Amino acid sequence: MKLSTIEVTSANASEWLSMAIQLWPEYDPGELSQIVSDGIQSKKYRRLLCQNDSGVYVGFIDLSLRHDYVEGSSTSPVAYIEGIYVKSDYRNLGVAKFMVSEAGNWAKQNGCSEIGSDTSLTNIDSQNFHERVGFEKSDVVVHFIKKLA
Repeated sequence: MKLSTIEVTSANASEWLSMAIQLWPEYDPGELSQIVSDGIQSKKYRRLLCQNDSGVYVGFIDLSLRHDYVEGSSTSPVAYIEGIYVKSDYRNLGVAKFMVSEAGNWAKQNGCSEIGSDTSLTNIDSQNFHERVGFEKSDVVVHFIKKLA
């Protein structure tokens, strides 16, 4: 299967949105729609849709340039994978690996020598994927929040 990526634009944002709802079901669809709309013109973010050779959208990757500290990094800026998603019928076919490679190319073009990512402590599939495509675990962090009265 031959793959390619294209920028998310207002013309294809609905494709991104339908997959983003699957990846982030805790978000309101209207909020996700606003996120993609705000990011289309941004130079800090890059959202890519991945297509197969039949023109079917099979996944997406959301990237950012972070100038603040990124856990485990030693440089700045650091390219960061904010989200990556592959439709279930296209998993384990190299789609996500291809998108991470495209992310690396974008990172280098933007002066980055590192790319970061994260996943939840309980998402073992994602952790295994990251290690398979060359990421090294830098730390495990548990975040806390306390509501103030």
